[in-house]
Amino acid sequence: MTTLIHVKRGSMIESLHDGYIAVSNSDGKLQYYLGDPHYKTYARSTAKLLQAIPIMEEVLNTDIELSDEEIAVICSSHNGESEHVRAVQSILTKINLNHSQLLCGEQKPLHKETRERLLRENVQFTSLHNTCSGKHAGMLLLSKLLNCPLNSYLSVEHPVQQIMLETIKEMTGAKTSEINIAKDGCGVPVFGITVHQLATAFAKLGSPTSLAERKKQACEKIVHAVSLQPFYIAGTERFDTHLIQATKGRILGKMGNEGVFALTIPSEDLGIAIKVSDGAERASYPSAVEILSQLGLLSSHEKQELTRFHYPIIKNRRNENVGRLEPVFKLHRV
Repeated sequence: MTTLIHVKRGSMIESLHDGYIAVSNSDGKLQYYLGDPHYKTYARSTAKLLQAIPIMEEVLNTDIELSDEEIAVICSSHNGESEHVRAVQSILTKINLNHSQLLCGEQKPLHKETRERLLRENVQFTSLHNTCSGKHAGMLLLSKLLNCPLNSYLSVEHPVQQIMLETIKEMTGAKTSEINIAKDGCGVPVFGITVHQLATAFAKLGSPTSLAERKKQACEKIVHAVSLQPFYIAGTERFDTHLIQATKGRILGKMGNEGVFALTIPSEDLGIAIKVSDGAERASYPSAVEILSQLGLLSSHEKQELTRFHYPIIKNRRNENVGRLEPVFKLHRV
């Protein structure tokens, strides 16, 4: 474990965030690292892009047409903004289901303005506003395509979850015995894998040439959709969305709770995984920008566009700048 971020207030370092980093290619060869690349963590919501693969594999065999927005929202941890809700509802409508069949639970929208507007209008929050509703709509879609029960898709024994586990194994290179299974915040199984394995999976997502043709096509559809519709992967003022926009879809990143972040850079055959030890989301974004910067993967214009995430400013309640977060690590080359 190595320090990633200094949290500075005035001239003092007030707090530290430690963590682990792995940079891998699609063959699973480690390129760069920080700390122990074999450190195991739950992939959390970074896994959504990988869980979308078997959904897209089955969709490709049908006459169901998903828009890029709908594919991206299946991969998302969205803000619950109106566009996100409409995209999730659209998926459900295409398979003759409704939001009551989403098992992710009701949630207030993450987006402050949307949340306050709905409260003013006395609109009830539903499962559609849940940040994971897109993933759950995708799981219902796969359940219908496989003719599986719709009311038990959360169970690890459900065919949808077993297929997703097999996908995680193939993309990461992990054996069944190496993967820890627990329950995520929205109720579905979550996968415990190493930082290196997560980086490998994201490299393979962006460079899927070694995969069977249908899985390869599924990966390409996912990367294409998210790169074109980054708003649907997260939303207003979110780093995931801003990173994709700033790099014009050349680099895709996905956050996960507890300080996990993963990226794919298809043109470079690289995947990157970050785990912040104390689970602080605020440390994962500057770490991601710093890694891309150290690897020479950002232009000067892109660095400028991402400055507020690279060196986040700390403000007090008077809106005064009182400090900032600063990346302090140096990647080790293998």
